[in-house]
Amino acid sequence: MEVNEAEFFNRLLDYRNILYLCHRNADPDAVSSAFALSEAIGGTVGLVDGCNRVAAVLIERLGIEVVDIPNPADYGFVVVVDTSTKAQLNDLELTRYCVIDHHTTTALTENAEFYLHRNSTSTVEIVYNILKAMGAPINRRVGIGMLTGIVTDTGHFKHASADTFRVVSKIIEDSGVEYGEVLDLMAATPQDISMRIAILKAASRIELDRVQDMLIASSHVSSFGGSASSMLINIGADVAFVGTAKGESVRISARAKRDAVSAGVNLGQLMEDISNEYNGTGGGHSGAAGIDVIGDMKEVLDKCRERTKKILEASLGGTSKEISFKDDIEEFENE
Repeated sequence: MEVNEAEFFNRLLDYRNILYLCHRNADPDAVSSAFALSEAIGGTVGLVDGCNRVAAVLIERLGIEVVDIPNPADYGFVVVVDTSTKAQLNDLELTRYCVIDHHTTTALTENAEFYLHRNSTSTVEIVYNILKAMGAPINRRVGIGMLTGIVTDTGHFKHASADTFRVVSKIIEDSGVEYGEVLDLMAATPQDISMRIAILKAASRIELDRVQDMLIASSHVSSFGGSASSMLINIGADVAFVGTAKGESVRISARAKRDAVSAGVNLGQLMEDISNEYNGTGGGHSGAAGIDVIGDMKEVLDKCRERTKKILEASLGGTSKEISFKDDIEEFENE
């Protein structure tokens, strides 16, 4: 059953020993949302399978107490935070739980006792409205966490809406945190050498298609697929798909620029549709999404590219063209 912010808070008051559970490789949006709720209502922040680099810095700097790989059976109730599929929880068995999420598709709501879903640019924005509904104060620690969650989930405000900026302004006003503090925290995040290597490998393995002035890129790495797909966008792709494989399990991380989304690309829906063909799980936002399936990675990547090409061809007109870097090099050498 879907509830509003006030009812979400009131329902949580009926439970004791609450676990706020974050998705695997939890990001600042998930961690700070769970932390803010735990500070206001009480309970424990749980990481189902670690967190990313910025979230790790956030946990250390703010002194957030977290439990790694918690057993949901040890808690009276579970609040699943910023998570759209069971695969993101490593298929952890849940019994009594609710969901708070902002992704385009949220399959976990089907068996939840209740849920709160909003089409906001971050889960933090939903949590902020819960705190306002319950009249809870926002202290500096919570404020820094919430602002970091919004900044990272919006791609440093690239995907922000008017509501995003309104919430950011209110958090700054309520908590007394300066925006520069958040930037300083993020700048202090160490760069992992393994991630840098993976990003460079992804660039060297790129396959590229062109539809009018839109570029669709795909590649594969052994890890850091999300970072690699974001990198492909930063260096020129309009839509990027990066695959990682572990045995028969395939993970595709997808990213898209705003212009591609405006042209009709909805990665959240695209990932969900393709994952259903493999009996897997998938979803996310229009500009950032992912899938987890069992299958051949190249086949799944090719399917992602083909579906995207059809969307852009229908929207922009014309046909797609595969770009060969080898041909470009030979053409340059012959000039």
